[in-house]
Amino acid sequence: MKINFAHPASVLVLSFLAVIALGTALLMLPLSHAGGEVAPLMTALFTATSAVCVTGLVLVDTGTYWSSAGQVIIMGLFQLGGFGMMTSATLMGLLISGQMRLRTRLLLQAETHSLALGDVKSVAKLVLWVTLAMELAATIALTLRFALGYGMPWDEAAWHGLFHAVSAFNNAGFSTWGDSVMRFVGDAFVLGPLMVAIIVGGLGFPVLHELMVERGSRRPQWSMHVVLTIWGSIALIAAGTLFIFLAEMNNPKTLAPLGWADKGLAALFTSVSARTAGFNAIDIGGLSTESLALHYTLMFIGGGSAGTAGGVKVTTFFVLVLVVWNEIRGHRDVEFRGRRIATSVQRQALTVLTLSAAMVSLAVLLILPLTPLPYEKVLFEVISAFGTVGLSTGITADLAPGAQAIIIALMFIGRVGVVTLAVALATNQMRRNYRYPEETPIVG
Repeated sequence: MKINFAHPASVLVLSFLAVIALGTALLMLPLSHAGGEVAPLMTALFTATSAVCVTGLVLVDTGTYWSSAGQVIIMGLFQLGGFGMMTSATLMGLLISGQMRLRTRLLLQAETHSLALGDVKSVAKLVLWVTLAMELAATIALTLRFALGYGMPWDEAAWHGLFHAVSAFNNAGFSTWGDSVMRFVGDAFVLGPLMVAIIVGGLGFPVLHELMVERGSRRPQWSMHVVLTIWGSIALIAAGTLFIFLAEMNNPKTLAPLGWADKGLAALFTSVSARTAGFNAIDIGGLSTESLALHYTLMFIGGGSAGTAGGVKVTTFFVLVLVVWNEIRGHRDVEFRGRRIATSVQRQALTVLTLSAAMVSLAVLLILPLTPLPYEKVLFEVISAFGTVGLSTGITADLAPGAQAIIIALMFIGRVGVVTLAVALATNQMRRNYRYPEETPIVG
């Protein structure tokens, strides 16, 4: 197999691999370990991959196992991973030279999934300013709450505020506390800023770009992508909140001990976080079977395209929903809001969903013989890794090294994208100048 290293997809894959390798090496340094020791290779590699791929699954407790320097390295890794390696490199060149070459634009477009090549420069600028603004705002809000509401020293409050703000915006799910944010389950002044950062980061930069461009219009002409992403996200969050609230309200391991207002807040946060953020305000291991099944769906779908979220993406899911709906209604074309959805987009959505489902199924089949753990917990862990979510029922460290290696591969593929990885490894991609005769096999 011949890999085209000049292809933007190949550059993206190799860039992520390089940063993971660098992160692993840095985390194995004695200064990164709280006890001044050399971290085992698997622990460092797993943590670096989880950080760069903005997942949040860990083998060790971030706040106690790693030193302050190690935590800074981890934060830097998930900032780079969420921001996008090519986006970061291009922005640096943009700030220095004030211009971008065509190849650089193509590389950035591959990372940000910009809707048009001409949008790349403005999207790149928006990535920078939105990232800085959201992380700064969330840091200030959390720092004030930790210092004034919980009596933390200002330097400690600022560090925890910064770490969790960056982690939330990048949908990384890393926390300096072993219980994630369960200690703040009823605190809207902590969970609120985290949710806002998670949602904004997960919408995707093309959506944010269009919202900014159209904000001064009396009648904004939102594209189909923006409508599907925003309304789809709202629908998933609302449905998830209601389902979790009803399923867990009497569960003594999760929502039952809380007051009604706190139940609602916890259910909302859990629904938001399930779509690739990875924080948990309630015990994920204590969820009912019904809530675990809901998490499978939310984690697999994920957030918006070209954002910090993972999963197959909201637009992918709802494009296929529209395909099914229009087929049921007998429409020749897939229509939405007076527009047709291109056949190529439909095929791409189907490809992403099929490859992703196949990847999850294969991983489960490979891991099950390596562990005595229950099927539902293994499936949860696999979808969480592939969707770069980071939620866990608590089995990550209990998996065999071979199973942990599979989880590492899933996190990487989930961040880079199954289609991007396939394109990076593909050879001789050529358009045919002919078409075969059509035939209609029986379906169903």
